[in-house]
Amino acid sequence: MVLEGGPTPEPGWPTSVDLRTRNDGPQPPVDPVDFFGRELPELLESRAAAIQPGARQLALTPLTVETDGETWTFHWTGTRVEIRRGGYDGGAHIRLAAGQLDDLVHDQQTPTGWRASGQLDQPAGTMTDVLDWWLVLRAALDGRALHVPGAVTFGDRAGRPLDLHRTFRVDEPIEELRHFLVEAGYLHIAGVFAADEMAAVSRDMDAAAPGYAPGDGRSWWSKTSDGERRLVRMQAFDDRSPTTAAIVGTRTFRALGDIPGAGHVWGKRAFNRIEALFKPIGVVEGISDVPWHKDCALGRHSYDCCGLTVGISVTGADADSGQLRVLAGSHRALIWPQLRQPGCDLPEIDLPTQTGDVTLHLSCTLHMAQPPITHERRVLYTGFGLPDRSADAAPARARLSAVREAAPVTVSQPPSGRA
Repeated sequence: MVLEGGPTPEPGWPTSVDLRTRNDGPQPPVDPVDFFGRELPELLESRAAAIQPGARQLALTPLTVETDGETWTFHWTGTRVEIRRGGYDGGAHIRLAAGQLDDLVHDQQTPTGWRASGQLDQPAGTMTDVLDWWLVLRAALDGRALHVPGAVTFGDRAGRPLDLHRTFRVDEPIEELRHFLVEAGYLHIAGVFAADEMAAVSRDMDAAAPGYAPGDGRSWWSKTSDGERRLVRMQAFDDRSPTTAAIVGTRTFRALGDIPGAGHVWGKRAFNRIEALFKPIGVVEGISDVPWHKDCALGRHSYDCCGLTVGISVTGADADSGQLRVLAGSHRALIWPQLRQPGCDLPEIDLPTQTGDVTLHLSCTLHMAQPPITHERRVLYTGFGLPDRSADAAPARARLSAVREAAPVTVSQPPSGRA
């Protein structure tokens, strides 16, 4: 049986940000004939109540999956999902290379991850076709209900409607911060760090930049509309910035990891604990302002989520300078892990910041960086992860990190402009 964990909590009743249902370790290879011919159809039938209401909201085009020289096609009849042996002319089509079916079933990688690393072989159809069927597959394998309008609601600790635009102070009760994070999937905390600290970080960014070069494996680069090659992301920045190293050592910073209340730890990616980002105007090639995505979009949701991503505003950010935007409650919804899913009712929230503010979002929260259009901004990004439950987690996560690092040379963001 490929399913390890039980169903996750119903989306309207969050109790924790620890959503893990699988443990790393040796997994038996997936036999395509048994999986498509018996196991998956049984899961689709037994979990029809979690699949069918959401499937009716999707535009499910027949999808042919080809692997080991055999083909199976997913069909939505209007009332149920069927898997039929053979291909289908006129539908979508993907070819799986050796190992990709194992990775897909065991949630080690996703079609989004394959696309980011140039390994998605799709001779017909669009990425949206694949994403729709990926939702159905995950619902069947993980026991999660596909999102339907109205399934996710928001309430404060007293049961009143939650103010999704609320900005917190760093000294507010942790219970308030935790409740908001669990409900909404993000936080904005004002004035966490002083302006002079951020000015020192900015100077360190300028000083460190000449030490990075395209192709060094430690930085991301993008091309702007004037043809200039721009440094946009410097990794392992605490090794090059004394101010940043001091900041991440403070109790104020480490206390951010205590907000979820799930034992999150900082620095799990020892080779790249914190990154410094420049956000230039007019990017036309590469990735600087990542479009709508979940941080778990590449894979391993059921092993690692929810991690906590922390953004420290070195300069302020707004609609004109590249602010963060989030889809409230999306960590509680089985929706597309990238792009903005049509018909999704979850509210889009802007998170404008001042210098020294901090934003936090969960790894399952759909978010995007709005491209700057009038002036550039600077930001630090780091994160806290849930403690590993297996010694096999680190090498599996390293495989996915390689996919992430391939993305900026494989795909490009849409040309900069208003979102």
